[in-house]
Amino acid sequence: MTAPLRQRRLGVEQRRALNLLASSPFGVAEAIMLVHGFTRRTLADLLRAGLAIAQHKSVGADSQLVGRIKITEAGRRVIDRLTARRPSPRLP
Repeated sequence: MTAPLRQRRLGVEQRRALNLLASSPFGVAEAIMLVHGFTRRTLADLLRAGLAIAQHKSVGADSQLVGRIKITEAGRRVIDRLTARRPSPRLP
């Protein structure tokens, strides 16, 4: 059995997904995340770890469900920690 995402290091894809979510205050449509190349498994890992939340909303006359994914405070703290550790590439 694999360790929860919180107990292991975030991979490049998870970090990239969190950065995209952090740049969107109202969340990102699941379809957009998939277009950016993220797999459903990557998104599910972030949701399971509590770093993101999913919301579904009925849209249009035919009540089509649209999923949005938003970063949580825990996800923002992870991004802040990762950014704080990494030195700026512009510094000499």
